[in-house]
Amino acid sequence: MTKLGSVMTAVGKKALLLGSGELGKEVAIELQRYGVEVVACDKYSNAPAMQVAHRSHVFSMLDGETLDSVIRKEHPDHIIPEVEAIATPELLKLEKEGFNVTPTARAAWLTMNREGIRRLAAEELGVQTSPYRFASNKEEFYKAVEEIGIPCVVKPIMSSSGHGQSTIKKESDIDPAWKTAQEGGRAGAGRVIVEGFVKFDYEITLLTVRSCSGTTFCQPVGHIQENGDYRYSWQPQAMSAEALAKAQDIAKKVTDALGGYGIFGVEMFIKGDDVIFSEVSPRPHDTGMVTMISQDMSEFALHARALLGLPVPEIRFYGPSASKAIVVEGDSDKVVFDNLEKALLEPGVQIRIFGKPEVKGHRRMGVILATAESVEEAIAKADRAYKALKINVLPR
Repeated sequence: MTKLGSVMTAVGKKALLLGSGELGKEVAIELQRYGVEVVACDKYSNAPAMQVAHRSHVFSMLDGETLDSVIRKEHPDHIIPEVEAIATPELLKLEKEGFNVTPTARAAWLTMNREGIRRLAAEELGVQTSPYRFASNKEEFYKAVEEIGIPCVVKPIMSSSGHGQSTIKKESDIDPAWKTAQEGGRAGAGRVIVEGFVKFDYEITLLTVRSCSGTTFCQPVGHIQENGDYRYSWQPQAMSAEALAKAQDIAKKVTDALGGYGIFGVEMFIKGDDVIFSEVSPRPHDTGMVTMISQDMSEFALHARALLGLPVPEIRFYGPSASKAIVVEGDSDKVVFDNLEKALLEPGVQIRIFGKPEVKGHRRMGVILATAESVEEAIAKADRAYKALKINVLPR
């Protein structure tokens, strides 16, 4: 039975966020609606979730010694990973001691790199995936590309938001792809996955909630990515009843194997009625930001509710909705969003500005949300708002 006491007292609950980006910020807000004390951690100061948390710590979560020290000092009721780059062996050890990791330490360990989750899905659960090979050095990489064939996709086994990802379309792309993967991994240079190119009609994220009520699914989220980083997402993605049933079956198999309570973003490719598993995140998913306008409980509210041990008896879907990422380019710690009154002129449009302190190169700094009578109109409405928005990147 879940009991929630007064915040920041001996009877209150405490949650520790490992990663404090825009997704963690929304989780922090939802936890605070239940009176939970939130401690935010990230590798840089003033991260989005830190701006709304009760307290924060700055350190690399790949530093197992510091991670262990902070967790023991705070002694949280819930440890909530928000990023993949975490010293997961420490989480496994702490969980054995009685600490509660969301959804489980094993889930964080398996999904922190693409190798663990791919082998679980394809080799243990028998779920259909794209053909793949892993490589630890350049010689193995050349062999993997030869075996998989061109075209193929290359990714570091540990990265997010498309960092280090590239597509090999011809032989001259092979060496640059290796270089990109080595530079883009979240833990630095290392092992990569080479995936066969999948011809698909569209790809989805099936947000899957495991709670004390059982397993519940959100409406399928369609999305468009550029170099592995999401740019648009929408709900619902139109798909056949057969494909949806297969997708839900795969999502349940994978999430049951990972265990625990919380929301999982299960990514899949759809070709007709065929469904091919891609990846899973045991936490809110960037493409799921559309749920902030499309549902009565966003993916963040669902995550908070489930991990606290509370039931999720129903998810009420409001109607066709879309999100468009606000990606800012430049090098500045002074980004100004202007002309908001015109961007928000149409009904059914919302904007979230994440509050990230700076941009170097390109960075997702906000999101536009829109709802309409159809998905196509919701996307068009988000585009119009984006076009009206002015972004000024001022010199440092």
